[in-house]
Amino acid sequence: MVQKGDYILLEYTVTSKDDGKVVETTVEDTAKQANIYNPDEVYGPRLIIVGETKLFEPLEQALLATDEGGEVNVEVPPDKAFGERDQGKVKTLSIREFYKYGKIPKPGDVVEMDGQQARVISISSGRAILDFNHPLAGKTLLIKGRIVKKLVTDEEKAKQIVKIYLPRVEGGDVEVSVDKAAKSVTVKLPPSTLFIDKIGNVKLRIAEDLAEKFGAEKVQFIEEITIKREEQKEEGGGQPQQEQAQAQQQEGGVQSAQA
Repeated sequence: MVQKGDYILLEYTVTSKDDGKVVETTVEDTAKQANIYNPDEVYGPRLIIVGETKLFEPLEQALLATDEGGEVNVEVPPDKAFGERDQGKVKTLSIREFYKYGKIPKPGDVVEMDGQQARVISISSGRAILDFNHPLAGKTLLIKGRIVKKLVTDEEKAKQIVKIYLPRVEGGDVEVSVDKAAKSVTVKLPPSTLFIDKIGNVKLRIAEDLAEKFGAEKVQFIEEITIKREEQKEEGGGQPQQEQAQAQQQEGGVQSAQA
């Protein structure tokens, strides 16, 4: 059975009990069938660290009674999900409040006011009615999930943590080694990650997470680039030759993050 502290890969779909609408899913085909497919989303099982990852309490309890390959079907009432609807969170504001943002909202828009998100219900007579309730407040949720895999080795666990921050990088292109004796973790990334925006910040976040999870004091990143050259035939004959040079792309050697 799954225990607290276990690393698992969970596939799931969340629907609203009231109308049967899919509100979230990790399954691409399900998202397309429900017309909620987002091309910017990376679909696939999610990493869950049981007891650490924030989950609805009924779902966590169901997972603790299941094992790898098992399925869970959970009903989550509003008080254990996003709470009951609070009419006090529906507010009317002057449209002038939006002038400082340089954009006038329209019904259905989601806006941020004083650090809180709200949905615009209606606009009329220079006033906007905003709903600060969570979109799923007051709804009972049905969750159907399957534990695709229970991760055993530190390398498997660390690799999935890296994937959280680099979801579009193929898992087979990432290599991770964990040396607990040396209190170090080494992450080998494909050259394509060099073109990711703000990759330095991404690496720092990965390093901090890996250091916390595995007690590492040093996290190394390696990008290995293979350069292929084909030489011209020498005068008087000779066959073309191919030279391969491998370079480890690092910042002053191997990039490290001290935890």
